[in-house]
Amino acid sequence: MLRRGFVDVPGGQVHVRETGRGLGRPLVLIHASPGSSLMLAPLIEAFGQTRQVIAPDTAGNGDSAVALPEAPDIDVFAATHLAALDALHVERFDLYGTHTGASIAAEICLRAPGRVRRLILDGVGLYTAEEQAEMLARYAPAMQPDLQAQYLMWAWHFVRDTYVFWPWYATDAAHRRPLGLPGAEALHEKLVEVLKALTTYHKSYRAAFAYDKRARFPLLRVKTLAACARTDMLARMFEEFAALVPSAERTLTPGIATPEALAETVALFSRFLDAPEVPEAVP
Repeated sequence: MLRRGFVDVPGGQVHVRETGRGLGRPLVLIHASPGSSLMLAPLIEAFGQTRQVIAPDTAGNGDSAVALPEAPDIDVFAATHLAALDALHVERFDLYGTHTGASIAAEICLRAPGRVRRLILDGVGLYTAEEQAEMLARYAPAMQPDLQAQYLMWAWHFVRDTYVFWPWYATDAAHRRPLGLPGAEALHEKLVEVLKALTTYHKSYRAAFAYDKRARFPLLRVKTLAACARTDMLARMFEEFAALVPSAERTLTPGIATPEALAETVALFSRFLDAPEVPEAVP
């Protein structure tokens, strides 16, 4: 049974989707930007058959209502997630993060060593200095409602065009993605989640773009699976990102867009999460 609720954290409340309580070792899922944990519903449902799954909405996204500074860094989001897990009395857990969520997940591991048993990083963006500057300047503009409702059309194109172009604002043939659009209902659901957080959605995006993964990922000491969907716009960066994490296992997945792809991806992730512990060698 899927439960939805709120937990108190410093500065507000975090909205959480949870299922599988009591079934096994907790798995915490951290979603990509934009949107909310609703975007991870297929994984929540699939993993919830065999284990407890906890999927928070990142601060400033979805239904989470947490006061944020003007320009928070990734550590702010990591601290908020840890505070939510403390409120839920979850001490040790497996952790999955995708895109923005991957940066937050990595920082959770570095901020709270020992609490994360196994880590899955799924799709990570690594940019040149020029690309990073462009993303920070153009990808996630700060938005406000306006009396002409222009923000509604902006949000629609922002959500829809991400599936068609990369970056979403570069609408020419050179930046066309080889994907089709998801169904209208899926686009509507994502649009609603973005609109809920219209004035704050950009903060986690910008924190992820600014996060120095090349400096932080090599510090990870948790057993890690570096993953990426073959259709992910970040797949071209997979080998470089995976090489940053010491001794990371690697896998490319078919994603979660279809039932068949979801089943294969969950099987790959479960194989990693459920593999027996190997005792460390004694010198």
